[in-house]
Amino acid sequence: MSRIGKLPIAVPAGVTVDIAENNKVTVKGPKGTLERVLPAEMEIKLEDGVITVSRPNDLKKMKSLHGLTRTLVHNMVVGVTEGYEKKLEVNGVGYRAAKQGKKLVLSLGYSHPVEMTDPEGIETVLDGQNVIIVKGIDKEKVGQYAAEIRTKRLPEPYKGKGIKYADETIRRKVGKTGKK
Repeated sequence: MSRIGKLPIAVPAGVTVDIAENNKVTVKGPKGTLERVLPAEMEIKLEDGVITVSRPNDLKKMKSLHGLTRTLVHNMVVGVTEGYEKKLEVNGVGYRAAKQGKKLVLSLGYSHPVEMTDPEGIETVLDGQNVIIVKGIDKEKVGQYAAEIRTKRLPEPYKGKGIKYADETIRRKVGKTGKK
């Protein structure tokens, strides 16, 4: 049995979950609404404030989808109640981030500033000049946008310059030594 898949999901107060045909799950909460079509083979039930996911048989594909489906529903419930956020740090001399309306303007040592517009449902907040916080209710979109920001200047291993996640450690390398 899937250890993750068989865990029940408690629906907190103020959250409504609607399961339509073809497993279209809509979750409404204080922070917003998320909807997603989940694999039709899985059986999603909502009984007295608890969501359970069960699989029809023990084929490898069904086992794979079981845990995935449960986690996707759980992420939607957590998203509409608490929301998700990712912290990014901009390291390097002269590297900085600024906000202009819905635009994130990054100075990353290129000949031009890098401008990124916040996607729908995602907001970026600056904490000082070098910490970017990406917030939203959809875990997938928050992670994707944070990854896109990071790719604008990946952290390099010699000086550690670039954009990195706050909880990420960069494996540093020793630079070259002079000849004697």
